[in-house]
Amino acid sequence: MPFSFTPTRRAALGVLLAAALPLSACGGGEEKPKNGLEKSEVTVGVMPITEGAAIQIAQSKGFFKAEGLTVKMRRITGAAEALPMLKGGGLDIAHAGHVGVIQAHVQGGYKLRILAEASAMTKNLTCILVPKDSDIRSPKDLAGKRIGTNARGNQTSLLVRAALAPYQVKVDEQKNVIEAPFPAQEQLLKTDKVDAVVVPEPFVTQIQQATGARILTDFSTGPTTDFPITGFSSTEQFATQNPKTVAAFQRALVKAQNLAADRAVLKQEIPKFTQLSPQIIDTISMNAFPTSTRAQRIQKVADVMKQFEYLKEPFDVKSIVVEN
Repeated sequence: MPFSFTPTRRAALGVLLAAALPLSACGGGEEKPKNGLEKSEVTVGVMPITEGAAIQIAQSKGFFKAEGLTVKMRRITGAAEALPMLKGGGLDIAHAGHVGVIQAHVQGGYKLRILAEASAMTKNLTCILVPKDSDIRSPKDLAGKRIGTNARGNQTSLLVRAALAPYQVKVDEQKNVIEAPFPAQEQLLKTDKVDAVVVPEPFVTQIQQATGARILTDFSTGPTTDFPITGFSSTEQFATQNPKTVAAFQRALVKAQNLAADRAVLKQEIPKFTQLSPQIIDTISMNAFPTSTRAQRIQKVADVMKQFEYLKEPFDVKSIVVEN
């Protein structure tokens, strides 16, 4: 499947949730390198969603500053926007889905490096929902059914393929998938325009509360158990030329990822750069926040991509992961 700048699930969610992400969290021009860093000021593209919470935590808690880094955050909607900006120098580092990053790198348009893991799959983080009175009782009943989601050929589509494969269900994306932004999926389900919808949080919780919809399955089992979802990436050139800066960024982010395990911290920090209230944060399923970056974990992404023909050949992610 050729790489396409189709919006990822985080892209659509980011557009909905974007509100108050500071475009310049630490002002000022380019400073002289501190603490031996090659570059002390970096611009980071951030999606204003729960999966990017650590970047806000690191800013608020002064973890970047302690490393001699000035991080300027720029709001983005996902890989479709971020990758060209990385290549053109408008961003130094960007929050993006691993599927899009790996696909873009393998297909030759970009030379990229994954610097840090940001989020991983948890129970009910992304789900297939059906109406409460639906005759669909098992994923095997989705054969030939109309499924609503935000885009074809993206990370969500890959997750759907993986989830339905054990039931011998193959989705014809052109025939059976109905595209609409995630906020519109509830209406599609209520008006019988689709038989099921595939949505991430907070839409899983919101649609259930509004309509009584049932969770048919989620993506926390089988080949996508603990599936790495997003990370922070740069170009190969940036990572090669700025190894001390990259290491400083990684250290600050790890401290923030550790704090992100505390729901109280998330309730304090996430509303600063999204429209999610502390009350919603209390009720939704939250993604995992990995506290290290390991090629072995991210390899699962490339393996599932190959299994479901998102990649033509196997790909060893060690060549693009900067572990910490």
